[in-house]
Amino acid sequence: MREALDIEVHGIVQGVGFRPFVYKAARRHLIDGWVLNATAGVFIHAEGESKNIDDFVMEISDNAPAAARVDEILMKEVPLADFDGFTIRYSDDAAATATTLVSPDLATCPECAAELFDPTNRRYHYPFINCTNCGPRFTIIDKLPYDRNHTSMAQFPLCEQCADEYSDPEDRRFHAQPNACFACGPHLIWRAVDHSLSGEDDLTRHHAAENAGETHDADGTPRIGCNAEASDAIIDAAIQTLRRGGIVAIKGLGGFHLACDARNAEAIAALRARKHRPTKPFAVMYPAIDAVREACSIGGAEERLLTGTQRPIVLLKKKPEAHFAEGLADGLAELGVMLPYTPLQHLLLAAFDGPLVMTSGNMHDEPIQIDDDEAFLALHDIADAFVGNNRAIRCRFDDSVMRVIGAGSAGEAVQTVRRARGFAPMPVNANLTGETTLADGTPRAILAAGSEQKNTFCLLRGTDAFVSQHIGDMENAATYDAWLEAVGRFEGLFEAKPAAAACDMHPEYLASKWALEQAERGLPLCKVQHHHAHIAAIMGENALDEAVIGVAFDGTGYGVDGAIWGGEVMLCNRTDFERFANFSYIPMPGGAAAIKHPLRMAYGVLWQYDLLEHPAATGVLAALGEEAQTCDRMIERGLNCPMTSSAGRLFDAASALLGICAEPSYEGEAAILLEAACGNVACDESYEIAIVKNTALETSTAHDTSVVLLDAEPLFQALLDDMAAGVETSIMAAKVHNAFVAAIVQACLVANAAYGISTVALGGGVFMNRRIVEGAAAALENAGFTVALSRELPPNDGAISYGQAVVAASRIAAESEQQ
Repeated sequence: MREALDIEVHGIVQGVGFRPFVYKAARRHLIDGWVLNATAGVFIHAEGESKNIDDFVMEISDNAPAAARVDEILMKEVPLADFDGFTIRYSDDAAATATTLVSPDLATCPECAAELFDPTNRRYHYPFINCTNCGPRFTIIDKLPYDRNHTSMAQFPLCEQCADEYSDPEDRRFHAQPNACFACGPHLIWRAVDHSLSGEDDLTRHHAAENAGETHDADGTPRIGCNAEASDAIIDAAIQTLRRGGIVAIKGLGGFHLACDARNAEAIAALRARKHRPTKPFAVMYPAIDAVREACSIGGAEERLLTGTQRPIVLLKKKPEAHFAEGLADGLAELGVMLPYTPLQHLLLAAFDGPLVMTSGNMHDEPIQIDDDEAFLALHDIADAFVGNNRAIRCRFDDSVMRVIGAGSAGEAVQTVRRARGFAPMPVNANLTGETTLADGTPRAILAAGSEQKNTFCLLRGTDAFVSQHIGDMENAATYDAWLEAVGRFEGLFEAKPAAAACDMHPEYLASKWALEQAERGLPLCKVQHHHAHIAAIMGENALDEAVIGVAFDGTGYGVDGAIWGGEVMLCNRTDFERFANFSYIPMPGGAAAIKHPLRMAYGVLWQYDLLEHPAATGVLAALGEEAQTCDRMIERGLNCPMTSSAGRLFDAASALLGICAEPSYEGEAAILLEAACGNVACDESYEIAIVKNTALETSTAHDTSVVLLDAEPLFQALLDDMAAGVETSIMAAKVHNAFVAAIVQACLVANAAYGISTVALGGGVFMNRRIVEGAAAALENAGFTVALSRELPPNDGAISYGQAVVAASRIAAESEQQ
């Protein structure tokens, strides 16, 4: 018996070959009707025998294209319309209350990569080859639905051959919006740098030559890769620059990279000097997985990350016998590695036949550059040449960073370190249980502004949490402008006007100031304590509704009492928290200066624990010189000397005392090098962090005053004793780490004994430390706890916006239930 269904498929179903997949499935199952893209997803009208329709729907659900994500299939019986055959219709531009999900950019698929290097293929060496299974998506889209005329490809009319592919449902490039070739698509643009000129004068020189119709640069390289020969010549010029030790700015999917030979220490040193990046490790792009295996250890999960459709940077353990150029990632056990994910990268790496440093094309702490002219000006003093193109980037995206960690009895777990290209803007389910719609039935939208460092924002629409790509540190106007631009883009694309906002409690964060301005204009605002947001993010991601013990260890977070928190053990649910334990406060002489100069933190620790006279303290005092007296005056007088409970600052102090890192050049370096100093040492010994009862005042609340304190005085006393006794640095570093793991377990045991909570959530930047997170997860499980970790989102501040959104939505839902 024939029947008819209207089917709506919601999820990531546009720009991933979903309609041709449906078309082919319909033909296999003898289904008549049609399929089209709409703003709410993919709509299908299906007519056929009952069993055939059942099989057809099951195939849509179970066998969707690899890059698709089917979240929901809605079906409604409708009258037969007696269609004859199955067709693909053009997009429905009618308004809808819910917008479809947008695919992230996808790495070059194996089929396109094969065509790229096939001399008989008409797209041989075409740097922008793509199909429905790969290529740019979110970084080229202007608005939904995802059609070519709504992307930055609108300026490139299809040639006859590409148009035939585009309109053929049986072709791999059917409705591939970025589909193009040398005849009709984007081209490379070559600009050599004249360092004797200013950036402005050099750009003027190039514009004049381009406007005059000059086809070649002064070095003989074609300015535009308008055909295969010219495009290959540009790539060859880039390769020659790299082989000479030069630096090339290369336009990618979400912005420019700065590239140099990863085997050339002089080239790396030049890049560091010009980019003002003294020691922060570089990521490396290898030509193929076999080349990676020669340098690093790769497990199965890591290989899947490296070769999948997202192609993130993956943190891998260096092989002891492998050689790495000086300046690449000195002193660290891990290297950030990725494989080519654009056709241009495939061509460059194949021709160069070796690894390339690939770092973000920006100046220190500024957003990644996406526009060719603006990049030329901003990066002129860094790069020796530019390989750009005339396809506009609509949204800036850095590379994502992932790692594989040991997660106790769960075995290996893939964990995000930085969420950007390949993953954003895929929504993270907030797993909300309360009301998520407005009175008119539309999904409630909440805009969570995020943190100051490693900022992301989160646009929560109903239960879908659209966490933005990594924005960066919100410490300058350029990054704030990039944040505003991205917020506007998300609100427009996902047709979500915020009905409420959420932000950090810190009054001076730029993102919080924005939220406060919105509140002054009448938008309801929810302020969320920083460490509560860390734990709420883990609760949301892991669908935890009951109270948890939240261990939030990081560097900085504004506390309810006005102090700087960062070593917190909290009792949390989704709406509120109580402070159960924290590290006892220590002074930070100079405030933010103590973060940049860990010797000051070491002095604060020595002063607080009355260890300034210890024989092993003389090294720190000598290194500080007259600054030691300045620190002392600041502490004694309480001038520019905030108090902190930060675990991160304790790691900094230990690193400085051990002489490992006294002058970090990037955030977290002192703690990162302290972890690296442990090496592969097997050490079961531990220093002690004592747990002592806290004293409450009449004005104390459960939010600001803990039940017990974590006292690090025994740790630093024993550390100084070991230093005086000449114990190996690796042993002392390991004992510091073991002390923190033991303190986490002991604090959780005390909390469990008092409140019976047996689930522990581990969040905050300290849990970027592999030794801490893996050690704590295993030890807590051994003590009988269930451990929750972040996976889709980072443990660091990149998850704060999501946590803020979870708290805000939960509070709104709770208030609705009370009314």
